[in-house]
Amino acid sequence: MNRHTLRERIPGPAGWIEVAVDNPPELEPRGLALVAHPHPLHGGSLDNKVAQTLARAWVQLGFMAVRPNFRGVGQSEGVYDAGRGETEDLHALLEHYGSALAARLGIAAGSVPLALAGFSFGAYVAANLAHRLHQSGLEIGHLTLVGAAVVNFPVPPLLDAHGEPLAGRSLAIHGERDDVVPLAAVLDWARPQPHPILVMPGAGHFFHGMLTPLKNAICTWHGAQQAA
Repeated sequence: MNRHTLRERIPGPAGWIEVAVDNPPELEPRGLALVAHPHPLHGGSLDNKVAQTLARAWVQLGFMAVRPNFRGVGQSEGVYDAGRGETEDLHALLEHYGSALAARLGIAAGSVPLALAGFSFGAYVAANLAHRLHQSGLEIGHLTLVGAAVVNFPVPPLLDAHGEPLAGRSLAIHGERDDVVPLAAVLDWARPQPHPILVMPGAGHFFHGMLTPLKNAICTWHGAQQAA
């Protein structure tokens, strides 16, 4: 993402996971943000521009942003697992970096403020992990789904079975002219919950030419909510 980005590998359930880590400049992170990239079999990687934009937003909000390459991408070992193994890998990153950041900040393990974010297939993975953590009782501060792949994957709702939100603050963003996941499909997904969708006028699936407004929307929503 920039010259300060740390690239490393950590052990995961299916072998080594390649990771990019970004920290806020000259500040201790206030929390941990995990960012999930789009479909591994369709060119998705941690270098995807939308995934990088999500990471930039969370760094701007003062979080350590961690982006993995999912199984079989880049230097990550293993093979594509349709979201199941990828959710396991994202959980492994939470345990690894959450514990390290808690020690760094001198706070109890499991108490690090957490943000989950994903784009397209990555939104499916992030939502899956949010459900798992919510069921275990772990507090999730923020959840951001961009271009959620509701057509090809059973993206879970942003509420649990009792109607309680998975995260303290949730944001779903979609492009008006998304030709991969039609806006109508996302509205159908959101309607029963119900949950609002922030629609970016004129934006396609990959938000070409609109990455800065995308970042600003995320920072404005989650930043304002943090200050509230």
